[in-house]
Amino acid sequence: MRKHGGNIFEIAKELGCRPEDIVDFSASINPAGPPECLRALLNRNIDNIVNYPDIGCTELIQAAAKHFGINETMICAGNGSNEFIYAIPRSAGLRQAVIAAPAYIDYEKACLASGLNVQFIQSREDNNFIPDVKGIDAALEVPSLVFIGHPGNPAGTALQPATLRQLAVKHPASIFVVDEAFAEFTDENISLLPNIPSNVIVLRSMTKFYAVPGLRLGFAFAAPELIASLKQQLPDWSVNSFAQQFGIRVLTLEDHYRQQTIATNKAAKAEMAAALQKIDGIKVFPGLANFLLLKLPVKAAAIRKQLLNEYSIAVRDCSNFHGLDESFIRIAVKLPEQNARLTAALYKVLHPEVPNFYIKEKKRKPSLMIQGTCSNAGKSVLTAAFCRILLQDGYQVAPFKSQNMALNSYVTLDGCEMGRAQVVQAEACRLDPDVRMNPVLLKPSTDTGSQVIFMGKPVGNMRVKEYFRYKQELFGKVKTVYDSLEKDYDAVILEGAGSPGEMNLKGSDIVNMNMARYAQSPVLLAGDIDRGGVYASFIGTVDTFADWERDLLAGFLVNRFRGDASLLDTAHKYVADYTGKPVLGVIPYIHQLGLPEEDSVSFSFVNDAPKDDDALDAALIGLPHIANFTDFAPFDIEPDVRVRKVRSVDEFGSPDIVILPGSKNVIGDMNAIRASGLDCRIQQAVRDGAWMIGICGGLQMCGTLICDPLGLESDIPETTGFGLLPLETVIEPEKNLCRTKGIWRQTGLEVSGYEIHHGITKCADESLISITDKAGVPVGYAAGRTWLTYLHGVFDDDAFRRKFIDRIRSDTGRKPLGRICAAYNTEDAFNRLADTVRSGVDMEKIYKIMGL
Repeated sequence: MRKHGGNIFEIAKELGCRPEDIVDFSASINPAGPPECLRALLNRNIDNIVNYPDIGCTELIQAAAKHFGINETMICAGNGSNEFIYAIPRSAGLRQAVIAAPAYIDYEKACLASGLNVQFIQSREDNNFIPDVKGIDAALEVPSLVFIGHPGNPAGTALQPATLRQLAVKHPASIFVVDEAFAEFTDENISLLPNIPSNVIVLRSMTKFYAVPGLRLGFAFAAPELIASLKQQLPDWSVNSFAQQFGIRVLTLEDHYRQQTIATNKAAKAEMAAALQKIDGIKVFPGLANFLLLKLPVKAAAIRKQLLNEYSIAVRDCSNFHGLDESFIRIAVKLPEQNARLTAALYKVLHPEVPNFYIKEKKRKPSLMIQGTCSNAGKSVLTAAFCRILLQDGYQVAPFKSQNMALNSYVTLDGCEMGRAQVVQAEACRLDPDVRMNPVLLKPSTDTGSQVIFMGKPVGNMRVKEYFRYKQELFGKVKTVYDSLEKDYDAVILEGAGSPGEMNLKGSDIVNMNMARYAQSPVLLAGDIDRGGVYASFIGTVDTFADWERDLLAGFLVNRFRGDASLLDTAHKYVADYTGKPVLGVIPYIHQLGLPEEDSVSFSFVNDAPKDDDALDAALIGLPHIANFTDFAPFDIEPDVRVRKVRSVDEFGSPDIVILPGSKNVIGDMNAIRASGLDCRIQQAVRDGAWMIGICGGLQMCGTLICDPLGLESDIPETTGFGLLPLETVIEPEKNLCRTKGIWRQTGLEVSGYEIHHGITKCADESLISITDKAGVPVGYAAGRTWLTYLHGVFDDDAFRRKFIDRIRSDTGRKPLGRICAAYNTEDAFNRLADTVRSGVDMEKIYKIMGL
């Protein structure tokens, strides 16, 4: 029996595996998958399934006429071009068929079924199986139905359009069927459209190029009388509603898809052919389509079987094509990594004596990416959890987030700036922070602009559109960074950003699915059920995915659930039925987490400890561009400090402590404080005896003047500060990034932290210098109850923090506690987090997904 390629269901049954486990090179379908519009289009037209489709395919024919530049009376739509191949012999009224061989096997089958005598005109191997024009010409002394693949299948070669036209004109009593099923894959102008000779029928298939063999849609183009005769042989409603709507859409709107497919196929085919030609014994035939014809030094059947059994690779055995012997196979051009896999496997089966593959596949380390349905879905914490779980299980693991937008940053030992979330994740791995874990950091300075930091150093301030252009160049650098990090560890846990379903960001994505594809990382999509709508978010997000993105998605994680997880079973079944992906875990809502929450432009704290009745009241001013808010997270675990986030006059109250945190736009935030009226309340609180603590940008605001002459942070060149100390700050291009140890002069205590600032501050009164670094450079200033420093993380040290708090307690009439009351130690929190997440997910399945 003669068989087609692409029957993966039969192959899977033969192998005892799933169809998706097979890499199918036997069917020449666009490896990019259907255009991304397909799923949305099918969803939108699902209601029409209750109605019969348009019997005349009116809108589809109109779209095809406009696209191909042909009169509507010369077009017929069908259930794939195969329907025409069987209908044409019945409508042609001829008794002989001439087939340019080797050729698609159904040409012969269709002609025999209609009672035609079949004559093959064999093309020559030494001419790359280009159709034999002289042979065809000689055979047409008797009017015949002529089938010519253009380009042909399985050779992929084609005649010049002018040669075909001349042949048709010379034999007006014959009917020529020119099958252009694969013509769209080439950038060479080989088509006979739109100027078709009167005795030529041109066939086009949407199946191969648009990767919709299950949808079935094709066209026949010919003179009106030939089309009218052909339509009489076709059943009514042969083109379903979905196929009609899909055809209308791609013929009117998918130029980018077409251009990208042609360019990608050309490059991938050239690379694959070059690699195959280096294998002794293989002859590669040049072709125009999306496949290659190969001649092997051994029988193809044995090679096909070995490729299937040992590598789950299916190729097309061409021994049933007329004129080809048992040494020929046809292989589709697929994605580069798949092409390399086939090339390597072919080399191995043809040269088993060689110990290593001819082409080594790039082996990626096991990895897992955590993405979210939205920002603050818990991605950062879950990434930290999986980092600690793998560490507990004996793996050397590292975190990675290619791009982080955050004002909360950290300086590494070598003076590089990175997102605090990846610092926390590094700590979960018991690693020192490494800037490779977060190569791109964006620090928003305005609503439409950010400072761009690459590998810990500022690149510059960019508006959104400027950064989008820069991202394409940046992604190549990010990939190199990932390669460097990956090779140092057993596994990598990647974190996405925002949502992978943001359609406006997909084209320039470097942090979600594009990064997962490069890392060859399976993806778990997390959603926050505590917010509500988590299952609709799962389904909606997946509905925006292209096929390759769905392939990367391994399943879902339901995060922050309160209650009995068994009540979610029906929802999980619905999601699995709809998306084909399972829910792989339900993570309980974790109270008293003890870790900074997700690193974002918004801010929150670790869960605080129970508070004493006489706890100090600290008002943290919520700046629009707040930076490094976790500087004050250690206060929140103390029993005698209550930190409140204050954004308005109504929230201010009568605090014991006013905190001005860091800022990425000091002038802008100073003016925002004035606009809100908080400046008067803050100054009054200080006059009434409240302590003022300012770090970095907060230090600068407490001075008399802040200047930004180069517009590095703000469009406003200067503004005045609160004037609490005689400090003047100029924002300079050079950014100070360093770890610093110093001495608090008034107490002799050692302090430590890290500096991240563009500002250079000068003090008119040196007696106000309170902290200097080891070189004697001022990094802090104080007077009375005003305490200012450039050191981020200065309160992380438990002993220093307690002495500082007790100093304020004494000043405010409270008794000092005199002992360390809280340890800002995340080790126990990491283990508790890992245990909680491990109990809620199927780690055995996740490890299998990762390849561990």
